[in-house]
Amino acid sequence: MARPTRCRRVCAEPECRGFTPQAASGTDTVILTVDEYEVLRLVDYEKRTHEQCAAQMEISRTTVTEMYESARFKLSDSLVNGKSLIVAGGHYRVCQGDRERGCGRSCHWTLRAKKGETTMRIAVPYEDGQVFQHFGHTSQVKLYDIEDERISGEQIADTGGRGHGALAGFLGEQRVDVLICGGIGGGAKNALAQASIRLYGGVTGSADEAVKAFLAGRLDYNPDVHCDHHGHEHHGGHCGEDKQGCAGNGGKCGA
Repeated sequence: MARPTRCRRVCAEPECRGFTPQAASGTDTVILTVDEYEVLRLVDYEKRTHEQCAAQMEISRTTVTEMYESARFKLSDSLVNGKSLIVAGGHYRVCQGDRERGCGRSCHWTLRAKKGETTMRIAVPYEDGQVFQHFGHTSQVKLYDIEDERISGEQIADTGGRGHGALAGFLGEQRVDVLICGGIGGGAKNALAQASIRLYGGVTGSADEAVKAFLAGRLDYNPDVHCDHHGHEHHGGHCGEDKQGCAGNGGKCGA
């Protein structure tokens, strides 16, 4: 029986989630997981050793080496063969600056605080106070303005009947940084990545409580959430709630 995959700790979600070659004629895509991205960031960009990377991500050095080789191959495949590169999925949880693993002066959260980047806007597909469970069919989103890790303002915006891809553009127009949602399709996920909007899917329950949980670093979400049910009803009002892998910042990880 295989052992459960251990959650990998990452400093922050990638700011940019997608890269597309200028002269690409095909549609092939390479998926680089967020934890593989973190290994590349630490080893190649931060110039950490594999041992230092393992300590920061709370995994073994052998796992770091395997992930590094996989990530480098995917990056080479994208560059050499002109394939689109998408950063998504994986088994990980976001640090949010609450752990001490030797990040030091390179810590994303420490640097953001020093630069005064303490504001963000969070969007949640919204219906009757709950997280609406089908992103592409939502008629309203609730927008939360965040300052110093606290909710400073709220408003409900009408989406105007926009579809999956157009909703990402709408959120970009609203200057949204983070989307918390239930089920979401692959096309919408790619559109959000292109708009550099961080996605936390597979969330259910109260919209207000979900945002509070996110700010507290304990949001239960599914980084691999996916919904293919674009043409019919969702029994029970839920879509894309197969919560396997890591459950976000709560540190729970499945097989």
